[in-house]
Amino acid sequence: MNSNQEIRIKILPGGPYEVTGTVPLKQAIIVADKHGHSEKWGEGKKYEIKEESFHLCRCGHSKNKPFCSGEHKNIGFTGDETAGFSTYEDRASVLEGEALDLMDDETLCAVARFCDRGGNVWRLTMASGVEENAEAAVYEASCCPAGRLTSVKKDGTRLEPKLEKEIGIVEDTARNCKGPIWVKGGIEIESASGQSYEVRNRVTLCRCGESSNMPYCDAHHLQCSHMQGLDK
Repeated sequence: MNSNQEIRIKILPGGPYEVTGTVPLKQAIIVADKHGHSEKWGEGKKYEIKEESFHLCRCGHSKNKPFCSGEHKNIGFTGDETAGFSTYEDRASVLEGEALDLMDDETLCAVARFCDRGGNVWRLTMASGVEENAEAAVYEASCCPAGRLTSVKKDGTRLEPKLEKEIGIVEDTARNCKGPIWVKGGIEIESASGQSYEVRNRVTLCRCGESSNMPYCDAHHLQCSHMQGLDK
């Protein structure tokens, strides 16, 4: 592969995601605690990529997940994009806490559930004058793969996790299902029309084919029979 090629994800009309450039592709495992709450991210299988570009399934019915097997042609998949091109800052509401604020764009929620631990990130943010609450709030917001949640200091500094350019195939152990495609580190995502979406540190793309906020995940995979069970 050409290591100098720019990393980009292109949405093909009615088809898969076309990925170009040298980028690691590996499973991202949601590790749950004994209560079934999302606790941390684990690393699973690493996929070997030998070509200049590769295609990831977007319809959810591939026979070679996470790669496209052409099944979208057999099921009449259209995958029309509905998300629009507004920015995260335009969409997000802001919850003001004691020492931290929290930006929240609910339209991006992929239901990874890291925000539910410790009484939930909203309560922790409100009580962030206590150091341990502030630390927990930042951790929970930073674990959100979809970038729905962002902790913000009172001086306006956004507390983003440090993520290298990488694509994660989410496996949800607690729900025993295949999750979305986690795009990390500011990779450009180009729409089928040729317009680019806002480049962000972390977003999740739909791979069940059923999202109402295409191309982003809206947690429909939790309800899809074809997404049940974990990839090995």
